[in-house]
Amino acid sequence: MAVTVEELYRNYGILADAKEDLSSHKDAYQVILDGVKGGPKEKRLAAQFIPKFFSSFPDLSDAAINAQLDLCEDEDVSIRRQAIKELPRFAAGENLPRVADILTQLLQTGRISKTFYIISVCTLGGLFSQILQGEDIVRERAIKFLSTKLKTMPEDVLTKEVEEYIFTETKKVLEDVTGEEFVLLMRIVSGLKALQTVSGRQQLVELVAEQAFLEQVLNPADTDAVDRLQQCTRQALPLFSKNVHSTRFVTYFCEHVLPNLSTLTSPVAELDVQLELLKLLAEMSPFCGDMEKLEANLMMLFEKLLEFMPLPPEEGENGENTGNEEPKLQFSYVECLLFSFHQLGKKLPDFLIDKINTERLKDFKIRLQYFARGLQVYIRQLRVALQGKTGDTLKTDENKLKVVALKITNNINVLIKDLFHNPPSYKSTVTLSWKPVQKTEAAALGQKRQSEEDIGAGTTMKKLSPLPRRDARQIYNPPSGKYSGTIGNFPHEQRGGFRGGRGRGFGGRGNRSRGRIF
Repeated sequence: MAVTVEELYRNYGILADAKEDLSSHKDAYQVILDGVKGGPKEKRLAAQFIPKFFSSFPDLSDAAINAQLDLCEDEDVSIRRQAIKELPRFAAGENLPRVADILTQLLQTGRISKTFYIISVCTLGGLFSQILQGEDIVRERAIKFLSTKLKTMPEDVLTKEVEEYIFTETKKVLEDVTGEEFVLLMRIVSGLKALQTVSGRQQLVELVAEQAFLEQVLNPADTDAVDRLQQCTRQALPLFSKNVHSTRFVTYFCEHVLPNLSTLTSPVAELDVQLELLKLLAEMSPFCGDMEKLEANLMMLFEKLLEFMPLPPEEGENGENTGNEEPKLQFSYVECLLFSFHQLGKKLPDFLIDKINTERLKDFKIRLQYFARGLQVYIRQLRVALQGKTGDTLKTDENKLKVVALKITNNINVLIKDLFHNPPSYKSTVTLSWKPVQKTEAAALGQKRQSEEDIGAGTTMKKLSPLPRRDARQIYNPPSGKYSGTIGNFPHEQRGGFRGGRGRGFGGRGNRSRGRIF
């Protein structure tokens, strides 16, 4: 005969009145367990009563967990919600792994309510245990659950101690992750209040630096290594400030990325990985602190800048160019390199005078002058083309790229003027062309524009975001060719990508080969 509501309340009263002598009322607790076989009302009561007295009847722990799990799978949504909400109360002692497994499996079904909170370090421990040891689908769901639900926890639940525990356990998980998992886990730890201090953010930078393998020589032909460096640097970038320096990353880029720039490879064919890494270097450079090899790194930037700043073509006796075509001006690359050089140059303002010989400095200024002449032509044409364009007119793909092109050329023009000072100056400030446009800046740009014929081949351009995305970005690359938008995407972070095999970091996880992208 099925248990009734009255019987459930009566036996609940027996247990509630028993206080310290609960264990002697095993029969009463069994009646409550039998409530899962009743109707909707009995099940709802059972879902509340079973966990309340669970710890007092260790001999019935398996039966109690099984009964609660039955309720978690009930067809009635309200019964499921109540049963799932009470699950963390079972997470103690030897029952912890089992309850954690139930929680993570429920994640797969999407049945965990938005109001559900993991309210104990023990339960978190169970989830992290499943992340480290569980099957791929369980691990994936658990990580995504933590990344979305932790930020909704009340402050009295997400205490300093709980945050410290989460940070410690996340570092263990980061020893072996995919690219996507890395991003999600960084979202978890970067959102912890305990890590919003300068020292906290420094810890996060060091954590990312470890994942980026900055202690290793970069193999430009290793797409996994290049991809890893790019993804890790993107995660570190929002953490840098005047108090949290980017020195270690900037040094690595100068010593390992710039010398190999032309041979860098990416797993995504349409991605201009060379430009993307130069953009990251430019964004990091303002936050660089004291650098041990500043002169050597400035020299590397100087040499690389020369590669992208051509000499003017030779002229024949009649004043015409002897070559078949004008040198290609790669404005997007020059903006990044010139900005980075300008930022580091502030730390050694006499570099061009004391460290560069007279002939090389003369050659550099000839290149600057030739580039500046080309800039003036494009700036004038852009301003004419954009003149009078405001509002929705500026939002077309064509005009957006022309606005960006104007920003690029204006930025380079300002920086070149600084270097033409005698002695060179490093006082001007510019906003990198791919950074978000402020309203006042957008209004000013509405008065400027360039013709279609003067914008060259497109490539990729992208804004940074907390989570690496594959935003389309196009590059302004005059002087020759029609304007064309080559849409480029960022490296994919999904599973089943390129294999790792380093045994830690973004590599393959043990012998199970999780299909690491990195």
